[in-house]
Amino acid sequence: MKEYDVKKIRNLLLMGSSGAGKTTLAEQIFYQTKTTNRVGKVEEGNTVMDFDAEEVARKLSLSLSMGFVNYKDHKVNILDAPGSPDFIADAIVAIPAVENVVLVANAVQGFEVGLELAIEQLENKKVGKVLLINRMDSEHCDFQKALDSIYENTDLRGTPVMIPIGKEGSFEGVIDLIKMKAIRPDGESDIPADMQSAAEDARFHLMEAIAENDEELLNYFLEHMELTEEQMIHGIKTATANGDIVPAFACSAATGVGVKAFLDGVVAYLPSPAEAAKIEVLSDGEKTEYVCSPDGELLGYMFKLYSDPNMGEYVYVRILSGSLKAGTEFYIPEKDAKEKAGNMYYMLGKTRHDTSEINCGDIGALVKLRNARALNSMVPVNSKQQLILPELPDPTYWQMIRAANQSDEDKIGQSLQRVIAEDPSIRYEMNPETGENVISGMGEQQMALVLKKLKNRYKVDAIMKEPRIPYKETIMGSAESQYRHKKQSGGRGQYGEVFFRIKPTERGEGFQFINSIVGGVIPSNFIPAIEKGLIETMEKGIIAGYPVEDISVEVYYGSYHDVDSSEMAFKIASSMALKDGFQKCKPILLEPIHDLTIIVPSEYMGDVMGDISTRRGRIMGMEQRGKKQHLNAQMPVAEMYLYFPALKSLTQGRGRFTQKFSHYEMVPAEITQRVIAEWEDTDQ
Repeated sequence: MKEYDVKKIRNLLLMGSSGAGKTTLAEQIFYQTKTTNRVGKVEEGNTVMDFDAEEVARKLSLSLSMGFVNYKDHKVNILDAPGSPDFIADAIVAIPAVENVVLVANAVQGFEVGLELAIEQLENKKVGKVLLINRMDSEHCDFQKALDSIYENTDLRGTPVMIPIGKEGSFEGVIDLIKMKAIRPDGESDIPADMQSAAEDARFHLMEAIAENDEELLNYFLEHMELTEEQMIHGIKTATANGDIVPAFACSAATGVGVKAFLDGVVAYLPSPAEAAKIEVLSDGEKTEYVCSPDGELLGYMFKLYSDPNMGEYVYVRILSGSLKAGTEFYIPEKDAKEKAGNMYYMLGKTRHDTSEINCGDIGALVKLRNARALNSMVPVNSKQQLILPELPDPTYWQMIRAANQSDEDKIGQSLQRVIAEDPSIRYEMNPETGENVISGMGEQQMALVLKKLKNRYKVDAIMKEPRIPYKETIMGSAESQYRHKKQSGGRGQYGEVFFRIKPTERGEGFQFINSIVGGVIPSNFIPAIEKGLIETMEKGIIAGYPVEDISVEVYYGSYHDVDSSEMAFKIASSMALKDGFQKCKPILLEPIHDLTIIVPSEYMGDVMGDISTRRGRIMGMEQRGKKQHLNAQMPVAEMYLYFPALKSLTQGRGRFTQKFSHYEMVPAEITQRVIAEWEDTDQ
């Protein structure tokens, strides 16, 4: 394939709500650049980007996909991110791989929840932001109203670089405000007379926005009340790269009108990798800036892993500096591992295009790497540099997972790890307190996709359900207990007797074992068995099958038999004495409490606060930040497993939360009784 100078490359990430038309836009770009010979349709399941079987079945993007076009001697790489909040991690990990994020918005709706979420991910990111108002052919569409609604709800102000000619059924093209030409599917022409004044006003506002961000251009503008075309192009590239301007375009991806004009704007007005903001890296642990340079040291960012059932695992990589040739050995600092680049490709959906080198600024894919995963740096061997990687959101949805068939239990773990490798926001671990394997992520759609991949790719049927709450057992009071274990059934018998004082400790102090035996009433060699019997019993639980903590057990008296006493006898006596005494000490259950930061628009605060109260939560404080309220609360984990769907419902999808463990506290009596009853039924 042709090699491109870094200044001739553009990297775009398409983000926005599901249904905004991102995949359709990509299809039009492929078709209008003659990359494909037809426009694929999502509803027909024949698009380039949505090629996974489940995407075809659902008619919905479920994973980040990659394509590219050659246009006007430029290479334009396109990353298409799913719009569902469940798969936001795919967009987050892709942001550092591009210079420009294209926020695709619906010209009818303007502001939408998925678009809001996309914009939130770009806060404090050194990446150009572009607004593309799509669906200008739709009934009730309005370019300016769409821009205004987005600004009113998110503070993201789009500055038109192109404005539409007509709308709905009469949408026929756009006016390029820099070139001051009308651009229709059949080519360039003069601006219609009835739009001349509007175009001149919009151009003036564009020049003002450009000049405000460059002192030299501002002085020129104030003197001449005009900027040259060259000045405008230079200014908008710089301002976009710095995040000072959000260029806005208009199109209809469905009809193709305005798509080529947008592509013209991409290559002419948006920054290349060489013109983008500097890259922040860690060099020997210290933050420093790195300039994109073809002659620089190798620096790559591996941001996506895709498992092909036939070809194995592809790792998508952006080369930020230097170049990567086949056969090059490199180092992954996050894994402390070396790798060697083998076969490499440029990807167009699932179609591979061979290459022997990925140059600076470009995006490609590698195969058959043992250690590489998403969110990995690529540096020369012995380098002390690594990228500052994006942080993923904490899980908001949890499920217990197990194989449907016992015969697949050994297989499911390995299969899950391969599935999860494609989505780093999914976490999978065994809860030592409940003994369950718990999978967590961003929502129901994401979990449903995991089940589908397990079944379709690895032939493993799995079951998900709500996890058990990791309760703990403890006591409120003190008591004494005694137990004599005596058994005689022919041959050597069993004998051991212990006397305990049991009392609670301070919360968080754990288990305390006190040996107060004097006079040899219990030989010292049996004391460890007594402690072991206690620990084993506490691990299994006493009243509801959950671990016991924060108790003190003092053994102060007992008896033994010269022949029949054994470690086992004292373990049994110890266990039975604890069970008996525990019941006398006002046993209770403790439940985990999490700290939540809930982010919602102000208009939903009343409903959200009321719902928190119904879930046994507590409001700890609140703070207005921009147009959102940040509500700090505490809530039992038992109420959180299905909290995210409820929050979405209450806030029309606009509410979000982060959470972390805080502490344990006592479970209300009625819930304790129910948990104990359920355990007794199960145990029997």
